[in-house]
Amino acid sequence: MSSPKKQSSSLQEKAGISPPEIINVSAISQIQKNRRKQPSSEELIAGILDGNRTALSRAITLAESTNPEHADKANEVIKGCLPYANKSIRIGITGVPGVGKSTFIEAFGTFLTQLGKKVAVLAVDPSSSLSHGSILGDKTRMEELVKDENAFIRPSASGDTLGGVARKTRESIILCEAAGYDTIIIETVGVGQSETAVHSMVDFFLLLKISGAGDELQGIKRGIMEMADAIVINKADGDNIKKANQAKLEFNRALHLFPPKKSNWQPKVTTCSAITKEGILDIWNTISSYIEMTNETGFFQEKRKEQNNFWMMETINEQLKLNFYNQPEIISQLEQNKKAVQNGEISPFAAAQNLLKLYFNKGSK
Repeated sequence: MSSPKKQSSSLQEKAGISPPEIINVSAISQIQKNRRKQPSSEELIAGILDGNRTALSRAITLAESTNPEHADKANEVIKGCLPYANKSIRIGITGVPGVGKSTFIEAFGTFLTQLGKKVAVLAVDPSSSLSHGSILGDKTRMEELVKDENAFIRPSASGDTLGGVARKTRESIILCEAAGYDTIIIETVGVGQSETAVHSMVDFFLLLKISGAGDELQGIKRGIMEMADAIVINKADGDNIKKANQAKLEFNRALHLFPPKKSNWQPKVTTCSAITKEGILDIWNTISSYIEMTNETGFFQEKRKEQNNFWMMETINEQLKLNFYNQPEIISQLEQNKKAVQNGEISPFAAAQNLLKLYFNKGSK
């Protein structure tokens, strides 16, 4: 009896190809030239609308770039894709580190692709406050989903952005929708006090919890609980099933203490296991019920309109900040003021006022 064929892992190292003895220098030069060639805005838009992942990835990279020269091109691409966007369900998923967000998203995303959905996962990785670097390892923890033809996974660094999202997550959503992805999942950095950022760009906000962490009641953050449209107790398998059901009862009691939501939706609490896939169908049914109800009442579209206004104001704030720090006069004076503040020669508030006055006086000329 032959042994079953072992399924290869996406992390498995493959043997390399030995280079030929004779190397075509001209061919190598042509390949390098093509790699350096930047596609035009029209080419990127056409590629995205055609579902080309490479074009989508390059457009997201362009949108995330802090290079001022890339901003106009990125805006052109987003403008060209906008008429084809807003046709997806946007789901935000958050939870404390260790709750199993990546494992859950892989199980949930795979379930959706089996239903015929096209799923885009925008995974936000925390950036170090010291080195400012990010590991961007979310793909390695979703090795089944990353091989799915109907799934697209894009890890991005949070940078200095608050709220557990990347600086250009909103633009990435539009680009993914234009590429034909009908379900957008945003995995945030984790539960914090600025989760309003991701809440302001999704239709459904899901909070992942685990039982036995000691926060069933005393550790609950009122803000995050009020934003959640569903609470899922993950890792409800094996010996944890009883604890997970107990946590479900506690959270249900807690939710009844909060005032009714503007959508009139009563948040649901459920349990699931990302390992055994138990409870995944119930979660999707809950999300579907929410979308159906809010579409009937008109809340779904009203919320989208409010979110668009919110992100217009956020973009204004961001552009003002970038413009301020990119002014040559500000760059030269900033270091001098920093040293003066450090040496106690001037207060931080007076230094800030001096820099702002310099900025506004330059703009009025």
